[in-house]
Amino acid sequence: MHYIMDEEKTKLKGDTMGLTLKEVSKSFGTNKAVDKVSLTLDTPGVYGLLGTNGAGKTTIIRMLLGIINNDSGEITWNDKKVSREAVNFGYLPEERGVYQKIKIRNQLMYFGELKGMKKEDIIASIDKWSKKLKVEQYMNMTADKLSKGNQQKIQFMIAILHNPELVVLDEPFSGLDPVNSELLKNIIVELVKDGKYVIMSAHQMPTIEEFCENILILNKGKTVLQGNLSEIKEGYPANRLSLNTKQDVTKYIEENDMEIEVVANNNYKIKINNHLAEVDIFQEKLAGLVLIDFEFTSSIEKSSFKMPEIALADVTQEEFLAGGFLSGKSYNDLANNLAKFNYQKLFKEQSC
Repeated sequence: MHYIMDEEKTKLKGDTMGLTLKEVSKSFGTNKAVDKVSLTLDTPGVYGLLGTNGAGKTTIIRMLLGIINNDSGEITWNDKKVSREAVNFGYLPEERGVYQKIKIRNQLMYFGELKGMKKEDIIASIDKWSKKLKVEQYMNMTADKLSKGNQQKIQFMIAILHNPELVVLDEPFSGLDPVNSELLKNIIVELVKDGKYVIMSAHQMPTIEEFCENILILNKGKTVLQGNLSEIKEGYPANRLSLNTKQDVTKYIEENDMEIEVVANNNYKIKINNHLAEVDIFQEKLAGLVLIDFEFTSSIEKSSFKMPEIALADVTQEEFLAGGFLSGKSYNDLANNLAKFNYQKLFKEQSC
């Protein structure tokens, strides 16, 4: 009760609780890794950082944890400047790794002590999380005897062992099988219910959308989209695509029965068979080729999908979550160019 009263007094003073980044930038030499990024996580929950490799996600994470300094802007936790000492955080880095020749229990005891925990509290926390993560049988084994998935669960334990206020998870499901992914998801939900603030980075939307109310999408260090996930999805229906290209492809799109909804400053909103698609317009030596990349949510959806007449070949190497289709010339004309990109023909040739 005393803690709640103190928290209420703090809020009455007008302080901002949680994590805030204001116009934060970071460069490495001439490379602008993060460019004036802002975000606020002011209530317990999961905030999603989304972007490809090199988008700036990991750099943002390292700055907000005080591992590296930002060049400009402001990062605060509960209205105080962020530092490694000021924030009680847990961090699961993208670069996985535990000590291979040391017993798991000894490693956990060591990291608990580094965080200032009492011995009895460390033991209780190990017992609690090892049971929840189903790794209690490995506590007296060395890490090199564990699968990569179980090693990853141990590293997740290290991140939450000391009951941190802020939990930062960099690609937490990478390399996990569906069973262990579900296990981790349940624990993340539990952490949020327990009042934790969670930052989660990922390459793909499906990884984080079931957790996150708010997201930040990055590209080359800059904010592309930001805000409430539900509102963003309503504004960008799944059967529409924004296409940016310097080449005027209006004629190509119209000739192949693809509906143009808006054209402005070379920005094309396109609908193809009511499916989400990415369209790549090749230039120079590959001019005339178009790669259309559809996304599917299940193997059933892909198997029932009719390849559009404009496509010559299915060149995807993914099982069912995406399908890449090439169009523009005959398949024989494409073959040499496909080899350069390690594409393989999975469907019989169709004529345009």
